[in-house]
Amino acid sequence: MGGPFSAARAAGLSLIRDAETEHIIRELSRPIFSTAGLDPDFVRILLVRDSDINAFVAGGQNMFINTGTLLKVKRPAQLEGVIAHETGHISGGHLARGEEELRNASIQQIIATVLGAAAGMAAGGGSGVMSGISAGQQFAQRNFLTYRRTQESAADQAGASFLERIGVTGEGLVEFLSGLGDQEALSGRLQDPYVRTHPLSRDRVAALQERVEQSPYYKAEDAKWKVDALLRMQAKLYAFLEQPERALARFPDSDSSVPARYGRAVAYYRVPDLVRATAEVDSLLRDFPTDPYFWELKGQMLYENGRIAESIEPHRRSVELAPNEPLLTVNLAMSLAATGDPAALDEAIRILTAANRLDPTNPSAWYTLSSAYGQKNEIGLAAWAAAERYVLTGDLRGARIQALRAQQLLPVGSPGSLRAEDILAFAERRDER
Repeated sequence: MGGPFSAARAAGLSLIRDAETEHIIRELSRPIFSTAGLDPDFVRILLVRDSDINAFVAGGQNMFINTGTLLKVKRPAQLEGVIAHETGHISGGHLARGEEELRNASIQQIIATVLGAAAGMAAGGGSGVMSGISAGQQFAQRNFLTYRRTQESAADQAGASFLERIGVTGEGLVEFLSGLGDQEALSGRLQDPYVRTHPLSRDRVAALQERVEQSPYYKAEDAKWKVDALLRMQAKLYAFLEQPERALARFPDSDSSVPARYGRAVAYYRVPDLVRATAEVDSLLRDFPTDPYFWELKGQMLYENGRIAESIEPHRRSVELAPNEPLLTVNLAMSLAATGDPAALDEAIRILTAANRLDPTNPSAWYTLSSAYGQKNEIGLAAWAAAERYVLTGDLRGARIQALRAQQLLPVGSPGSLRAEDILAFAERRDER
């Protein structure tokens, strides 16, 4: 199901989609983007399921953050510092090299390109490998790393300025980088990717430290809502990503905090122990009846345990409480479509069409729309929606097959037929590369 937590897999990589996590990061990043002169609605943050610490920008205004980074930051200011630093790369125009190529690539291709470059840098750091590299290649690599270090320092300074303008301490960024500093001495294979793609140095950290100490907000406290949001997000991520028994050990029954109760609810759901999971989430809903993400989790639990009809109301409630979160809308549509009821299918198609206008990049939404059209025997529209999904997952062969099918079945000049034509043209351009 598309939520509350799902992953789109491609080429051995996973992109995490979770409405709550994305909402929290948007709330933290929006003021940073705005003060940097960027439109927050056009900067896309994507979550990569990877336990390593890393974050990078690529392919235009796409910012990628590993789940390992989200789990390992100690305070909101550290995460804000990472976001501000990466924003410095965007605003500083550090992405010009190969930008057009990356802009036209799929998100999965962008990740593979950037992580592949990081792996290459790590391999190049070993003396055995370096001995086999030509002098010209070594010179080029040194120049590249010098160029990157200059960019990193510039992004540090820009990020510190952005944080100061919005009244946030830059101390978090210093803490984050200082925590990674010891990895400089490690073999590239042992380093977190962040160190490999963001060259560190003592001088760089010292210059950043000097800059942020001048800010009137240097010792500013993290806002309580940010602390609470980070702890909730981390508990949820940990419970979904780690083995349930590890999560239950981390969040024992003796811990009555909201993050611990949330983590236990997720862990029990994954055991699966629906009785205990439902008891935990119901206790949260009694205390927080207007929290859309607790309602979302309850709907998810019921849906994935085959209680489709019962899952509709919790999902509907989550959408009512957060109507501008398209991932929540997709959850509701999935429950509706799974009933097979004609009226429910019509509602699913209607709300999925609206959700795809807000976020056209969710493969699960297009899959569900294709399924709903198929159940209504509207095969041409089902093929068009399937083609959209295949484009997003990087399966150009599947996209081409479904787009041709849609063209054959849909009226010439109809929206679906025209979009199928666009998909075929896109696939042809990709083949020519």
